Amino acid sequence: MGTIWELDFYSRPILDENQKKLWEVVICESPLVVGRSLDTIFKYSEFCSSQTVNSLWLKQAIEKAITQAGETPQKIRFFRRQMNNMIVKACEDAGIPAAPSRRTYTLNHCLAQRMTEFYPTQPGYDIKAAQSGSVAYPPLNAIALPDAVRGDKADKWAFVSLEAEAFSEMNEWEIGFGESFPLSLADVNPQMRIPGFIIFSQRALPLAGWLSGLEIGYLKVEDKPRPILRLETGMSDSWILASFTDAQTLAEANGFETAKQKAQQVHFLAVQSSPETESFAGFWLLKEP
Repeated sequence: MGTIWELDFYSRPILDENQKKLWEVVICESPLVVGRSLDTIFKYSEFCSSQTVNSLWLKQAIEKAITQAGETPQKIRFFRRQMNNMIVKACEDAGIPAAPSRRTYTLNHCLAQRMTEFYPTQPGYDIKAAQSGSVAYPPLNAIALPDAVRGDKADKWAFVSLEAEAFSEMNEWEIGFGESFPLSLADVNPQMRIPGFIIFSQRALPLAGWLSGLEIGYLKVEDKPRPILRLETGMSDSWILASFTDAQTLAEANGFETAKQKAQQVHFLAVQSSPETESFAGFWLLKEP
């Protein structure tokens, strides 16, 4: 897998001499393996005035980042829906595919750090603007998986967990499709139990291949209007992975959510052909915002 970048371009809680918010592009590399040190990932940022906010300026900033990094990413992820058109155009003009995604874990971490440690130290910092800068999109209704990858009645699933320490060997696991990230992004210690959801399917490889074409964000248990496990992908898509039809499976689902909270919202999704196999058709380490 080639290099992937995560990008945000938006106003920041810093006012210029005309009392207008400065805008900033922040770019972070997606560290695709568990053992990657956050100190080694590529980062780039640049401010601009509100009068120069356009796709041309952003394209030029991306090209500067490419020059600084010495490589071109295979795609650029972004999460901010209201900037979709501008970011997509800038990326396309730079010859790079843009991917609306909630899998911007490194970028979220970087923006949170800048909000608490960097922006408050800058001239023109506006605390009121900082307190009103959150992003939240209403969830969409989850839909069923496509027929081509949906399993039959022989398929099974299970909620499981692994010690965080076990993921240090993830690079040695036999995995067909998947992606991970350093657990240090979420301050997870080696003794924490990381909850997960495994699908056992006779169509494990086609299912994992289809999932790999999505921007997988995280799993979420939904109680109403009916208990289901949602797979959140892209910027706002949602899929039904499982329905809970009895008290036992609902209790397991609620236990999964509790375990997520204890593990700093870190969890995983896996796909295997059967419980007996030692390889994974797919394995994704995930984190809910």
